[in-house]
Amino acid sequence: MIKAVALAALAALFGADAFVSPVATSFSGSAVAQRPTASRATSKAMKMSSNEEVFVPDMDRRTAMNLILAGSIGVNVLGLAVPYIAFFVPPGGGGSGGGVTAKDAIGNEVTVESWLATHGVGSRELAEGIKGDATYLVVTEDKKVQDYGIVAVCTHLGCVVPWNKAENKFMCPCHGSQYDQTGKVIRGPAPLSLALSHVEEVDGKVIFKEWKETDFRTGDKPWW
Repeated sequence: MIKAVALAALAALFGADAFVSPVATSFSGSAVAQRPTASRATSKAMKMSSNEEVFVPDMDRRTAMNLILAGSIGVNVLGLAVPYIAFFVPPGGGGSGGGVTAKDAIGNEVTVESWLATHGVGSRELAEGIKGDATYLVVTEDKKVQDYGIVAVCTHLGCVVPWNKAENKFMCPCHGSQYDQTGKVIRGPAPLSLALSHVEEVDGKVIFKEWKETDFRTGDKPWW
């Protein structure tokens, strides 16, 4: 009772604030002190944000950038595409007027002299012709290279057709198509005769050239 009376007297004398916890006062003062600081930082950030300008390229710059990007991509694609396409393009050979020099099985250019020295009358042996197609060179009865070559690609499904000397005709092993000694179809399922190429001698070399005239075997325009 006496203690309560003493506390009341002290409160009346010094005021209620004398009994507020120092810790509470410290925290309260800290919070009050920090509020202006946070407010100033926020205000400064807002001011900086409002003063900054966002860079947006104009139309000319964007067009230039797009062209540069497209050009760089195009160069890379072209660099990859050229070797790929070139792989499928058969190599050309020497010869005039768009002709292709015949090549033997190991890639050497065929000369008339060397061919006749190793191939007898009536022989039909393969050489590399136009577009890289296997093409028969024929040695005639008077010991000359025939003036036309017979492309050995079957007109049914594209098999290479071998010459059967015993049967005196070309016989496809894939599906039984047959052609006479000039390459004219005589038995299906092949629907057409074997293609032809002109054969010429230029500077001693055997040259294949495209056959664009009438097919002498059928009297029709060349289907190839």
